[in-house]
Amino acid sequence: MPIIRTRSLRKVFRTVRRAPGAIGALRTLFSRTYEDKVAVSAVDIDVERGELVGYIGPNGAGKSTTIKMLTGILVPTSGAIEVAGIVPYERRSQNARNIGVVFGQRSQLYWDLPLIESFELLRAIYNIPEDRYQHNLRTFTDILEMEPFIRTPVRQLSLGQRMRGDFAAALLHDPQIVYLDEPTIGLDVIAKEAIRDFVRHINEERGATVILTTHDLADVERLCRRIIIIDNGTVIYDGGIESIKEQYGTHRTLILTLTAPHPNPELDGAEIVSNEHGLVRYRFDRRRVRPDQLIRQATERYELRDVTIEEPDLESIIRRIYLEGYRQERTPT
Repeated sequence: MPIIRTRSLRKVFRTVRRAPGAIGALRTLFSRTYEDKVAVSAVDIDVERGELVGYIGPNGAGKSTTIKMLTGILVPTSGAIEVAGIVPYERRSQNARNIGVVFGQRSQLYWDLPLIESFELLRAIYNIPEDRYQHNLRTFTDILEMEPFIRTPVRQLSLGQRMRGDFAAALLHDPQIVYLDEPTIGLDVIAKEAIRDFVRHINEERGATVILTTHDLADVERLCRRIIIIDNGTVIYDGGIESIKEQYGTHRTLILTLTAPHPNPELDGAEIVSNEHGLVRYRFDRRRVRPDQLIRQATERYELRDVTIEEPDLESIIRRIYLEGYRQERTPT
């Protein structure tokens, strides 16, 4: 039985369409017309216990709206939703005990209190047993390296420090499910790596189910084996990262470093992308030619210092899907 299950989940926001000018505003008081915006449309999702799923899409695709319905903040317009056996918006208090949430630009910490006192308040709110609280606090302080600033007021923390504090705060009560909405936005490389290690820890060591929404696809590629892509409120892909790479990542890049520059170092089945001072980049379709065939050609024709093959990254593949749309079956061209 999936721990998260939605069927035909739909959310429509209705707003009043206002006519311009003073006369238009007066007219709106007595005769209103409405405009409906579909944020989420017919979303079916099953997430098994212990999964770490990337939930991705462009701005306005419906990611945050879905998360807010799963947390119980928003009530769906229609459809069914169940999280850990309960309907989130009907039993918000119980649902809150089952989940942890981190919104990238919204903190649950108390601005004027030292970080440790925010944790103490959350311990009281969730009624966390003292021994469990102390164990979690020690573990999270160590993984997130919070010891140098744990007694500093939250308003004096850097963004990276505050985000680490938010992560610890969201996990102190051992939630079954964790929603991460843009958790690494604006963070530097070191802070991002600490957050990734922490997410990996709570998923692998504690068995927490994690849904990660982000525009930083490096986070998704390093942490998730499954991704769900949503666009215009509709799920367009739900499956493994390797599967979508296999389907859309048809082209590879071969990089040759020649011992001496060559004006036109051609290889059959590959297109020269750049040729600068003996560093040559080729683009080839793996469906038509194998990398070992190209490398054999290169060693027979030219003197080489180095050979590298670059796989397509997830970001380029997702960008292509946004531009072209997702097609389930593709035939070689």
